[in-house]
Amino acid sequence: MKINIGILGLQGAIIEHQKMLEKIKDVKVYIVKRKEDLDKIQGLILPGGESTTIGKLIKDFNLKDPLIDKIKNGMIVWGTCAGMILLAKKISNDSKVHLGVMDIIVKRNAYGSQLNSFSTNIVIPEVSNKAIPVVFIRAPYIEKIGKNVEALYKINDKIVAAKQDNMIVTSFHPELTNDISFHKYFVKEIKRKIR
Repeated sequence: MKINIGILGLQGAIIEHQKMLEKIKDVKVYIVKRKEDLDKIQGLILPGGESTTIGKLIKDFNLKDPLIDKIKNGMIVWGTCAGMILLAKKISNDSKVHLGVMDIIVKRNAYGSQLNSFSTNIVIPEVSNKAIPVVFIRAPYIEKIGKNVEALYKINDKIVAAKQDNMIVTSFHPELTNDISFHKYFVKEIKRKIR
């Protein structure tokens, strides 16, 4: 079964996610820039980048309301880094809310500047039984989750991966590694939803 996956193509790590998805059998990748593109896909990645810039472009490209509708109607979405900030209902150190669909409170740039970026290996049982490499770049983390949100992984008591219904978020960038485990997990979640 062919799965059509979109990557929001306004700014950020678009090509990196595309290269990862192209390694997975039966996946067709669409770069989403217009609301019509949303009708072609069964799942969407909101990539890492600059959340303020992406949030502004979502409005400028008239994508904000269509995106909210699609997500509220069950489309599987995965936000990495800036994508997590876009999905959050509240940002603790910023008054802006972008899509505001996931019941999480996020802290922007929680790990400091670019100089404080780091990589590590973690085991997320829901994703893979083996350790997967992950990269944190000016990463946010989740300070608080609502009762319907499942924390998938914590580092030093800070939630860096979570799931709520059809929404998945990660503070880190699996697309900046050579490991496609998280992308496979995302595809599996979409297949489970549309089966």
